[in-house]
Amino acid sequence: MRLLNTKTLEVEEFPDNTPIYAILSHTWEKEEVDKIWNACKYVQRYKFEWIWIDTCCIDKTSSAELSEALNSMYKYYGEGRICIAYLSDVSNGRSLTGLDQFKKSRWFERGWTLQELIAPRHVVFLDQEWSSIGTRYGMRHVVSEVTSIPVKLFEGRSHERGGELEDYSIAQRMSWAASRRTTREEDMAYCLMGIFGVNMPPIYGEGGAKAFMRLQLEIIKYSDDQSIFAWVESEDCERNRGLFASSPSEFAPSGQICKSDSEDLGEKSSFSFSNNGLRIHLHL
Repeated sequence: MRLLNTKTLEVEEFPDNTPIYAILSHTWEKEEVDKIWNACKYVQRYKFEWIWIDTCCIDKTSSAELSEALNSMYKYYGEGRICIAYLSDVSNGRSLTGLDQFKKSRWFERGWTLQELIAPRHVVFLDQEWSSIGTRYGMRHVVSEVTSIPVKLFEGRSHERGGELEDYSIAQRMSWAASRRTTREEDMAYCLMGIFGVNMPPIYGEGGAKAFMRLQLEIIKYSDDQSIFAWVESEDCERNRGLFASSPSEFAPSGQICKSDSEDLGEKSSFSFSNNGLRIHLHL
């Protein structure tokens, strides 16, 4: 793992014994250098010597390192001592106008920021002047309203009690990403790997639908939650497409579908795939 020294602005690699670090969540823009400098300056106030920022802590010229980073991103955000979420399109965040801007911020529209909202133990939202808007816990009801993520999850992440991510069905978690977008279509699948606790190599050029298919195949290797099939196809979708959704957007109506409880019924459902299709054992 590479970390940026907040004083020297030099990147150092830590193969093990990773020091305490802060982590930045943001949407990409033109002035990334200024953003790095301001992020370091902000966390220095709280005595952080190290920070992780995707713009300078990932060697994107190395396909192996990029794959490792994408598969480790949820872990990086989860292990950071604090995540600062910089919302560049929000001004004077503590005002009524700022609150309205907060709700409409593009930060809530991006695919990668979903895991950056959920994974950290503590999140602080900052406006374009790098002033605090509030914490994820303090603003949990507003954030829940914007994202449709239950308040209980944010309470659990901040206080280590209840509200674990695994308590929510696959369909529910997919629905949280339904209205989000990524610059590269394949990233809409890759950005969800940490949310479902799976890993797979990124293959840019395979297309968004194929990448999302691979994601679902990985999920059913570890989960018997039948809600993965609780999606609704779009009107312009091709027919005879199979059992899997083509994107998270097809889970938009599925936010209230609870996790299947087959073990409590005395029988555990199972999935298996072959070249002939899906074999599934269900309790009816």
